[in-house]
Amino acid sequence: MIITYKPFELLLKHRFTIAHYSRTYTPIMLVNISYEGYTGYGEASMVPYWGESIASATAFLKSIDSSKLTFPFNYNEITAYIDSLAPGNPAVKAAVDIALHDLEGKLLNKPCWQLMGSNVQTMPITSITIGIDKPEVLLQKVEEAAGLKVIKVKLSGEADKVLIETVRSVTNVPLYVDANQGWTNREASLDMVHWLFEQGVELIEQPFAKTDLHSNAWLTQRSPIPIIGDEAVQRLPDVELAEGIYHGVNVKLMKSAGMHEAKLMIDKARELGMKILIGCMSETSCATLAAAALAPQCDWADLDGPLLTSNNPFENPVMINGKWASSNAPGLGVQLSVA
Repeated sequence: MIITYKPFELLLKHRFTIAHYSRTYTPIMLVNISYEGYTGYGEASMVPYWGESIASATAFLKSIDSSKLTFPFNYNEITAYIDSLAPGNPAVKAAVDIALHDLEGKLLNKPCWQLMGSNVQTMPITSITIGIDKPEVLLQKVEEAAGLKVIKVKLSGEADKVLIETVRSVTNVPLYVDANQGWTNREASLDMVHWLFEQGVELIEQPFAKTDLHSNAWLTQRSPIPIIGDEAVQRLPDVELAEGIYHGVNVKLMKSAGMHEAKLMIDKARELGMKILIGCMSETSCATLAAAALAPQCDWADLDGPLLTSNNPFENPVMINGKWASSNAPGLGVQLSVA
């Protein structure tokens, strides 16, 4: 196995603001793993508030002994080896895992969705996320999202009704909302939940701080809308810990260290009777298609990376009626951009 990598600055079409943070680009590490004439593509999307960087990703990739990555791949062993190199670092670990899955699909001449056991007929609609902004910019973002079937709105606990009312003034599509740990008052939050229910909101992500288990569980017990754990649910052990605190979990490859553990998380959530949202960071088509290979096993999808960025180094995936189309091409089906 030959591992190569290069940093990339993924630019956002608009400044992206959530509770407690704002940015205009995302550092990406593009990872290639080559074997017997085939190359698998992977990526690490390292949003700054999660603590990873180009420097940390470079150091981690340099520490990998490629002789440990033997085909056919035993992902349990590979995950254990990768985790043994350093704690944390889930995004760069995901880059290696995604590249291996893409490579495996090419070696076996099978699409990744088939390797993951997905039924493409159950692909969920994907939402497009609108960050916190001034009303006039929100309206511009909604106009750019015309044709999308679901919009996700970022909330913060401040002026949330104004944000929703602005979006609702121009569209009646279903809404998801994400508070990103921005809510603090239980009673006020419950009032907001009932108001959001009347506005056609279908799920709410991470209302309170991930460490505030009691408030999250309290709201989940009373909410007419599914409450989804996001920041509180990183890797496999967190799924079981989320039972009884949330109605469901948000699985992201950049948190789960890749496709293999994401699949285990989905299976565990199903076993526990929990709902599943598959989400993303700011990502290229590479990680988007990796998550899309698992999306048919989930209840909802929020895989909007290529829709929010302006310099995708890969060709954009095909979207049909709000859903990412599943290719029969081997591996992820991702193609380098010719632009």
